[in-house]
Amino acid sequence: MQTILITGGTGLIGNRLVQMLTEKGWQVIILTRSLKGKKNTPNISYAVWDTKEQTIDIQAVQSADAVIHLAGAGVVDKRWTHAYKQEIVDSRVLAGKLIIDTLKKNTNKVKTIVSSSAIGWYGPDHLNANPFVETDPHANDFLGNTCFQWERSIELATKMNIRVCKLRTGIVLSNEGGALPEFKRPIKFGMAAILGNGRQVISWIQIDDLCRMYIYALENSSLTGSYNAVASNPVTNKALTLQLAKAMNGKFYLPMHVPAFALKLILGESSIEVLKSTTVSNEKIKAAGFKFLYSAVEEAIGSLLK
Repeated sequence: MQTILITGGTGLIGNRLVQMLTEKGWQVIILTRSLKGKKNTPNISYAVWDTKEQTIDIQAVQSADAVIHLAGAGVVDKRWTHAYKQEIVDSRVLAGKLIIDTLKKNTNKVKTIVSSSAIGWYGPDHLNANPFVETDPHANDFLGNTCFQWERSIELATKMNIRVCKLRTGIVLSNEGGALPEFKRPIKFGMAAILGNGRQVISWIQIDDLCRMYIYALENSSLTGSYNAVASNPVTNKALTLQLAKAMNGKFYLPMHVPAFALKLILGESSIEVLKSTTVSNEKIKAAGFKFLYSAVEEAIGSLLK
């Protein structure tokens, strides 16, 4: 029975992933800033770390056979003030630095690190309309540079002969948080809120497929480097919104556009992320043998609305 050390284990992805890991019989150690309110179970235990102070429970690291690195402040959780943008970067990069420094300085048995990244690496769609692939350079914008620093911070593990796999994640569809509840909220009142012109492409993934991909990356030693964690069929914001409205309300909804200028007033600089079109290929992970349960957005939405 192997032991997985996980950062961000109480977040949107982490909660579901921990559940799936323990169902498979893995032992999980969740790194947390505080043990208050945390209770160990036969398969799940907690250990303290502090990325700002660069402190960590060394024994927890030494107990691990692999690390899953999910930690990071939510990209659109708050307005992009200078301070919050720095928090977005630091929460990822300082976490990676702490993991790497601890592995360097202490004997351990870690063989694999699977790290989150994001399709923010790529920026907006190319003019030539070809989907982004893993060999494309990072965008020279805030999220592109953040993803570059994020990935680089954890790649240093390869110098210790640790296998590193990075999953560049698209928009995660889940009932528990992220984008989907935000789409659902106006639909409950009969309004299908299409953002901007609605033509921006969303490269999405159903949360169970994403968590299955993390487990696949853990279990398959041939997976190294970056992989796009997105479903096979990206959709426009309009198509996703209307499909969700139809699934929730049948014919009883009214499509309405939320103008781009209104989004900019509400969200500030981060509005570029909800108005940006990013079409991403998943051919590399499929070629590595991963099988998706949900390739069409209709299937994904149906699974979540059961």
